[in-house]
Amino acid sequence: MNRTVLVGRLTKDPDLRYTSSGTAVASFLLAVNRPFKNQSGEREADFINCIIWRKAAENFANFTHKGSLVGVDGRIQTRNYENKDGNRVYVTEVIVENFDLLESKSSNQNAQSNQQNNQYSKGKEIDIGSDDLPF
Repeated sequence: MNRTVLVGRLTKDPDLRYTSSGTAVASFLLAVNRPFKNQSGEREADFINCIIWRKAAENFANFTHKGSLVGVDGRIQTRNYENKDGNRVYVTEVIVENFDLLESKSSNQNAQSNQQNNQYSKGKEIDIGSDDLPF
C-alpha cells in the first residue's frame, strides 16, 4: 500500500504547465511542520515536492497561492534520470490525487491582501529572502 496524507503550506504559487498533448500538470513545494522541536527549541519543516495532474491541477493552481494551507492525499513516487553531467539524479515526490483547501476563502483573501499590502508599504518594494519566511 502506498498512501500519503500531508498538511502544509505552499512555499510559492503552483507552477501550472501543459504537456505537448495538452494535459495540465502543476508542481508545488509543500512545507510540512515536524511535530517536535529541534535541540534549539525551534520547529523545523520538511519540504515535499508534489505533482498534481489534469483538471485537479488547474483547480489547484486557480484556488491556491504562496502560503495557502492545504491538505493533500496521494502516493509517493520515485524516479531517476541522468543529468547533463552524466550523474544519476534520484527524485522522490508525492503524486497528489485529492486536495482540500484548509482555510476559508475570506481568510485566504485576507492573507493575500495583507501580503500585497506589506510588499508595497509606502510605495517601496520590500526585499524578503526565503530565509525570512516562517515556512
